[in-house]
Amino acid sequence: MSIRVNIGCGNTPQEGWVNFDNSPAIKLANSPILYFLAKLLKLLSKEQIENVEWNKKNKIIFADAAKKLPLNNNSVECIYSSHMVEHLSRKQVLIFLREASRILKSDGILRIAVPDLQIVANKYFAEGDADSFMEEILVEAPPINSLKEKLILLITGYRHHQWMYDGKSITLLLKNTGFKNVRVLAKGETLIKNSNGLDLYERCDSSVYVEGTK
Repeated sequence: MSIRVNIGCGNTPQEGWVNFDNSPAIKLANSPILYFLAKLLKLLSKEQIENVEWNKKNKIIFADAAKKLPLNNNSVECIYSSHMVEHLSRKQVLIFLREASRILKSDGILRIAVPDLQIVANKYFAEGDADSFMEEILVEAPPINSLKEKLILLITGYRHHQWMYDGKSITLLLKNTGFKNVRVLAKGETLIKNSNGLDLYERCDSSVYVEGTK
């Protein structure tokens, strides 16, 4: 049986794929006591509670991309990850790419979409608005001054961007970790055969897409 994996699916799981995410909502969905306490202490907004229930309904599986992925060696036909890699540190992204290579079959495809730093940079140079630029790249760490903020951070972890990429840098990253035939693709383009169920246009106004093979 062919396995196709979406890692870091967020609120956009791919139909017909195995969808993983590290959202605390998944842990809360699987931990009734922790979920009850989080609601009792009013650490969750209405939207976050709805997200927990959504993860239950859609059967999203918990996995941390910066750790060992819960899949066997050479078992996956292709991997898709959209707007997840930028949330990893430089050390963590190398762990993820090694794990991706481990679980992919020979000639299996890794497809990554990340926010395109070049798009944001071009906008900054055109408009000269530094504050808008900093807001768009989402690199500001959350505040941890109050007890509530510390508890929220304990539950959710850091959710801001830890690194930013353009087409050249993400391509080089994959090549340097052993992936072959790495190239940037236009929106709607893919080397994945029978890509039914895969959103090839996800966040196309702000993304760069790259694919490589094991």
